[in-house]
Amino acid sequence: MSSLSLHARIADIASGDWDACAGDDNPFVSHAFLSALEDSGSASARTGWLPQHAVLRDDTGAIVGAAPLYAKSHSYGEYVFDHGWADAFERAGGRYYPKLQCAVPFSPVPGPRLLARTPVHRDALVSALVRAGEDLDVSSVHVTFCSGDEQDALGAQGFLKRVGMQFHWSNDGYGTFDDFLATLASRKRKVIRKERARAAEGLCIRPLRGAEITARHWDVFHRFYLATVDKRWGQAYLTRRFWPLLGERLGDRVVLMWAEEPDGTPVAGALNLLGRDALYGRNWGAAREVPFLHFELCYYQAIAFAIAHGIPRVEAGAQGQHKVSRGYLPVPTHSAHWIAHEGLREAVGAFLARERPAVLRQIEAIAEEASPYREVAAQD
Repeated sequence: MSSLSLHARIADIASGDWDACAGDDNPFVSHAFLSALEDSGSASARTGWLPQHAVLRDDTGAIVGAAPLYAKSHSYGEYVFDHGWADAFERAGGRYYPKLQCAVPFSPVPGPRLLARTPVHRDALVSALVRAGEDLDVSSVHVTFCSGDEQDALGAQGFLKRVGMQFHWSNDGYGTFDDFLATLASRKRKVIRKERARAAEGLCIRPLRGAEITARHWDVFHRFYLATVDKRWGQAYLTRRFWPLLGERLGDRVVLMWAEEPDGTPVAGALNLLGRDALYGRNWGAAREVPFLHFELCYYQAIAFAIAHGIPRVEAGAQGQHKVSRGYLPVPTHSAHWIAHEGLREAVGAFLARERPAVLRQIEAIAEEASPYREVAAQD
């Protein structure tokens, strides 16, 4: 028999036990990343992300599964939107919050969420999450940006399956950035070259990695982050302490694309984390507007880094169909949702049954009609 326990701090779980379940592919589910969020005060009751990490033990007491789990008092910072579900339920007299969210806070990065040693342990973890939702009397349990296999396992135990869309770049064994450009339609190549040249005018642009990123860089990057949040009328979840903790705990897995003036004055930065098979773009910010600098740091520099280091894939974050013309093609993302109330579950299920084929059709249409690559793009 397996047993589930919930933990209010990831520090209460040994990093070796957690990472043995999480693996080393995706840095966002590592003990180091999640503990940096908590120890910095970023993922906390203050921000509405109260840790309730799930740990599954077998009958010997050994940890065989885990899941990053949070009690949520709102639906912000998730990137899989259920505001409409909450509003409808509460208008009908229900109580949608608190809910349980199995996710990586503030990070729309696909990856494992059911961190289990075997498929049998994974299925036991799913069952345990449902029991936790029932025991805590929450409205719902949401597992967002999980893998397709995990979504199927969740669906087999009554979770509703949802499909979203992101834009990823694939490395086809390119030797140089120009090799990548050669696969694009000529007008797309010209646009990218012009954008890169314009962005680099009067600036020094380079990637910084690991120990190359100093306290000065993190001080400036936090200001960039706050400026971006203010511009978008968002909430600054990530604290000043988060960035150096991230650099300290993840080391060379942290890659910061950096732009500054020749005298060293910082202009902009884009934060990436390096996994085993992908470079994950995360936060961006700038001191001032520079034409095309966002594209250069977030998309082109990431591609160049991936080519130089033989990284198979770049995932540049949520949304953004403008990424397509820059070589990033649409891919499906997956989430799963357990809803306790029968009426709400039926209504959400009906909505998802309509939404899912529409999203898949959109992915197919974008890939076929808007791809910049020569084999499917219309030639000039």
